[in-house]
Amino acid sequence: MNKYLINSKLLKQLDITMFVTAIFITIFGIINIYSVTHIKFGFYYAELQMLWLIVGLAIVYFILVFDYNTIGGYAKLIYWAGVGLLLFNDITSKAVKGASSWIRIGNRAIEPGEFVKFGLILILAKKLDDLDGDINNPKNFLILSFYALIPMFLIVIQPNLGMTLICFFITLGIYFISGLNLKVLVAGFFSVVPLSLIIWFSDILKPYQRQRILVFLDPESYQQNAGFQLMQSITGIGAGGLIGSGFLKGVRASGGFIPEVHTDFIFSAVGEEWGFFGALFLIALYSILIYKMIKHAKESKDIIGRLICVGTASGFLFSIFQNIGMTIGIMPIAGITLPFMSYGGSSILVNFMSLGIVLNVGMRKSRLNFYS
Repeated sequence: MNKYLINSKLLKQLDITMFVTAIFITIFGIINIYSVTHIKFGFYYAELQMLWLIVGLAIVYFILVFDYNTIGGYAKLIYWAGVGLLLFNDITSKAVKGASSWIRIGNRAIEPGEFVKFGLILILAKKLDDLDGDINNPKNFLILSFYALIPMFLIVIQPNLGMTLICFFITLGIYFISGLNLKVLVAGFFSVVPLSLIIWFSDILKPYQRQRILVFLDPESYQQNAGFQLMQSITGIGAGGLIGSGFLKGVRASGGFIPEVHTDFIFSAVGEEWGFFGALFLIALYSILIYKMIKHAKESKDIIGRLICVGTASGFLFSIFQNIGMTIGIMPIAGITLPFMSYGGSSILVNFMSLGIVLNVGMRKSRLNFYS
């Protein structure tokens, strides 16, 4: 049993601030989930999210027991298991709201794309560690890109552009910190424009995805149909003012006027019921998390630890920016959850897996404790 207990010397290195911040955000999320679902569902969704929180904490403990290098040794297994789930999902799943992103298990469902993010970070970090960080060797770059493109391809054909973009920014963050030649990065950015035009004028985009972009460009023209969700979100957040309408008092969030408000649009509830100051406080908490991830990346004593933290920070940063941005109309709507806040088992569990692995790197940053 001792092998499943965390060394007390290591435990003292645990970043309590980061750990507690994540828990606080999750509890705040549960409060908001209850607020927007209690009229129709009572405590159902809030209780489920609390259960996911408890399971997530158990996962964090389990991850902290083992050295992250030991976990990295299973990077291929974790990565290919995620890819296998994606492949199974793409072949067998039926479309829900235009996308086949879920594997049904009884009356529950898991989203493989969430779990593959974790595997993607591990495999890229492990490969670059094995390659001594030599990303500018053409052969090495092709190998890394091969691992990055497989899950992105399997996710985009679901189609799930939001999750694809998260994987893209995870990869981009890891590439940038690894010192990829800036010419390659710049060329990649410039290629986005013609690629976007090709996608727009082809049959790749589904009608609802094309409509989301049109809604983003001119939401008022679609406010009675495709733009209804966005306009209600913007109106609700605006009505929140500085201090909000109060807990359980959001007319649009709690009143059921914003579709998917307990999942993708949970920030709308924060803006309406807690106001500008509540939203700013949440963003401040996220800033602490991101800062801590970057700090642990800088203090890591090896490549794999640094890149695990960077990849995790990149995924979180894009998810937060995209999710909040789409609720206030500065980003197109995409099926991206707000980390630790949105309802969803797959999302919350992967968030805690990611938190656990970064805390693991932080605990083992000194050479004295490295192999403890």
